[in-house]
Amino acid sequence: MTQEINQVFNQARVRRAFDRAADNYEQFAVLQIEVCRRLLEKLEFVKISPEFILDAGAGTGYAVPGLFRQFKKANVVALDLSENMLMKTARHGGFLRSPYLVCADIQNLPFADNTFDLVFSSLTMQWCNDLNAVLLEVKRVLKPGGLFVFSTFGPDTLKELRYSWRQVNESDHVNRFIDMHDIGDALLQHGFAGPVMEAEVITVTYNSVDEIMHDLKAIGANVTADTQRAGQQQKGLTGKSALQTVRQGYEQFRQNNVLPASYEIIYGHAWKAEHENSTKPEDSQLHVKFER
Repeated sequence: MTQEINQVFNQARVRRAFDRAADNYEQFAVLQIEVCRRLLEKLEFVKISPEFILDAGAGTGYAVPGLFRQFKKANVVALDLSENMLMKTARHGGFLRSPYLVCADIQNLPFADNTFDLVFSSLTMQWCNDLNAVLLEVKRVLKPGGLFVFSTFGPDTLKELRYSWRQVNESDHVNRFIDMHDIGDALLQHGFAGPVMEAEVITVTYNSVDEIMHDLKAIGANVTADTQRAGQQQKGLTGKSALQTVRQGYEQFRQNNVLPASYEIIYGHAWKAEHENSTKPEDSQLHVKFER
C-alpha cells in the first residue's frame, strides 16, 4: 500500500536560496533559460494583444525582453519571491520602457481582480505548496478572456538523482513534481477554458554527480521540501558515505562517458472564460508528450 506523502516548502528558505543564487544564476541556469525561451516561442502562435502582462516568477528577468518584443504596447509586471532576483530583472528596462518590479508570492498575488490580459510563468509553480491557490490567484487577476501560459517540472525530473539517493534511504532528497494530467484536471476544475498541455524530456549531461548537485545549488534549486511519511518527519542525510553511495548508484546511468540528468518539462496554457459558464467540456483537454 502506498503511503501518503505531504510535501511542504519553507518559503523563507526558498527565498533565501534564490537571493544567494541571484548573482551567478544565469551562468548555471542553462536549462531554465532554454525552457523560458521555448515558452516564449509558443506565444508567437497565439493571437493576443495584451495591455498588461504579469511575469509570475520572473527570476532574473530573462523573459522580459522577449515579452517586450512580442507585445510592443504591453506593460510588463515582473513578480518574484526573491528581491535579489528582481534587482537583476531591473537591468532589462530602458528609459522608455521598463518592467514594474513586485516582490511577492504567486500563491497570494497583490493585485486587484481582472488586472492582466496575460499571465506568463516559467518554471515557478513547482516551488509552490498549493497548486490550487496558484491557479485560483491567476484566474482572479486575469481579465475575462485572458490567457495563462506556463511551464513547470513533471514527475520524471531528476529521476536518476532520485534513484541514486534511494540507495541511501527512503527520504525525499529530490523534490517530487505534479503530473501533467493532474495540472490539466486542476485547470478544468477551477474553471479555465480549453487547457492545452504538452510535455517533453530534456536531458543535460555532466561528467559527475558532484557537478549536477553543484549546478542545482548554484541556481538555488537545492532546497528540498519538508516531507512527512505516516506522520513522521524524514531527516535529511549528508556526509561522505552517503554521497559516495549516490555517486555509485548514479554510475549505472553513464553513457558515452557522461551522466544524464533528465528534466520532464510540462508546458500549458488555458484561458479565463469570458463567462463562468463558458468553459469547454473536459474531453476538449489536449495532452501531448514527446521526447528529445
